[in-house]
Amino acid sequence: MAPRDSTLRHLLWTWGAPLALALPLLAAPLVLSDFRLNLLGKFLTFAIVALGLDLIWGYGGMLSLGQGLFFGLGGYAMAMYLKLETSGAKLPDFMSWSGLTALPLFWEPFRSPVVALCAVVIVPMAIAAAVGYLVFRSRVQGVYFSLITQGLTLIASILFIGQQAITGGTNGITNLKTIFGFARGSASTQTVLYFVTLFCLGALYLLCRRLTQSRFGRLLVAMRDDENRVRFLGYNPVTLKTLVFALSAGMAGVAGALFVCQVGLISPSSMGVIPSVEMVTWVAVGGRGTLIGAILGAILVSLGKSALSESYPEVWQLGFGALFAASVMLLPTGVAGFLRRHAARLARRGAGGEAARGDAAAAGPAAAAEVDAGRSEAPATTGR
Repeated sequence: MAPRDSTLRHLLWTWGAPLALALPLLAAPLVLSDFRLNLLGKFLTFAIVALGLDLIWGYGGMLSLGQGLFFGLGGYAMAMYLKLETSGAKLPDFMSWSGLTALPLFWEPFRSPVVALCAVVIVPMAIAAAVGYLVFRSRVQGVYFSLITQGLTLIASILFIGQQAITGGTNGITNLKTIFGFARGSASTQTVLYFVTLFCLGALYLLCRRLTQSRFGRLLVAMRDDENRVRFLGYNPVTLKTLVFALSAGMAGVAGALFVCQVGLISPSSMGVIPSVEMVTWVAVGGRGTLIGAILGAILVSLGKSALSESYPEVWQLGFGALFAASVMLLPTGVAGFLRRHAARLARRGAGGEAARGDAAAAGPAAAAEVDAGRSEAPATTGR
């Protein structure tokens, strides 16, 4: 019975928890206003970033502080297409303000939506693969890897701020009014964007779940626990790390593109060091190495941040910091770990009670009645 109960609990956690989260998200357009639905759609894009970060940090043991860079690159790739679509035959407004008279050459391919959508994934993955290969080949790991990714994010944000004429500078690319010919701000378009974002989140969750349950996922965990042993067994950790780092970057790029579609702008502030650190808090609060915890953490932290900033605009940052510190200290395994641990405890308690009743039933009706009486009196005698 014990192996069967363990398998059942595993299946309930693997598929029951995602379904329990998916059902309210699917029903959200029926009960939320247009503004709240757009806000929730933005939070779902954050959940995609957290999912990719959990893959490399929770399973691979590599803490990246540069996911904001890949999020921003995907966002800028999508924003370039949307800006050209909005501007039509004219030059984008920020280029005219900066004195340009012709569209830069590298902007020309982004008139095509196919090129833009491909760039959303390929550009972040290519940069992550190139950087990751050079870093991992040198056997850089731990805090040094985190500092390198943080430094790259800082350099990129400064570079984008300084190129006012071609990136929009500090303001970024704004005033995106249409998306594939439809009015971006209309209620129907926002609803479609919400479901597209939810579909992408679900598809990427299934992809990550498939990877973590395969040999690739087991190798990631083994590499996290003892990289040298994996190397001695004949596997190349450089290849494994580069692949998973590039995959997480691609997921962040997809999230950035969906974010731009939701909010209608992208700026260097979305790809800096602070957003990258905030992405780590989503996974830490939700629970590393669980996938569903990363999604929960991104949504819960973003909801808490939004609620505090609306109710207490002057001190919300202090409250948010205290809330994060309390959650990390009280829930070291995250929200997902807390829920899983208590669900397992309740399941074991229920299984133990059923087993005792089965034994008593086998012993006779009187013993079964005695067990029932003991179970009914247990709260009073134990003080629970």
